[in-house]
Amino acid sequence: MNSLALDFAALTPKERYKLLIGTVIPRPIALITTLSQDGTPNAGSFSFFNILTHDPAIMAVGIEYKPDGTPKDTAANILSTGEFTVHISDHALVDQMEICSIKFPPDVDELQVAGLRTVPGVTVRSPRILAAPAAFECHLVQTVPVTPARVIVLGEVKRMFVREGLVDPETLYVDQIGIDAVGRLGGHLYARQLDQFERVTQTVEQFTAANSMQHRG
Repeated sequence: MNSLALDFAALTPKERYKLLIGTVIPRPIALITTLSQDGTPNAGSFSFFNILTHDPAIMAVGIEYKPDGTPKDTAANILSTGEFTVHISDHALVDQMEICSIKFPPDVDELQVAGLRTVPGVTVRSPRILAAPAAFECHLVQTVPVTPARVIVLGEVKRMFVREGLVDPETLYVDQIGIDAVGRLGGHLYARQLDQFERVTQTVEQFTAANSMQHRG
């Protein structure tokens, strides 16, 4: 099959962004809450986000700075306090999550504007959104400056909260249909994770045996 080759060095940042967000899909969304040094709550959503490892449990968030080169409120608060809470957005939270994406001034509490009820964190000071199906309290481990306008934040999960009924307390299996997580696509599109299928990775022995039977057949 033929492919269109694209040299990223010849593309503008906007063109690279358009191609990446349209092909690396769906991307999980981190609805992040923080507190400023003076105690002002902040919330923002980020789709350049994922888990990187489980031992220790590390989450990574890519944050772009403001056009003038100063950190956005989320980045500024994380850098100054070393704490943040990541929430998974379900379909029911989409409208409020979008409100938290609006570029309000630093003194505006997006959580209050969006009508989101919170409780104080346990291992962090940042608030936890009660309506979120899952939340992860994180301590800052490292920041990776990519350019003067972008930083990758690495946080270690210290405590996790899951809505009652979504996880089996014995097996720890999560109800992935029930969590109804939304993912970000290209442009203004989102996706729900309701169409699922299962494939179990074979061992080398299983693969060899299956292929041997096919060749004999």
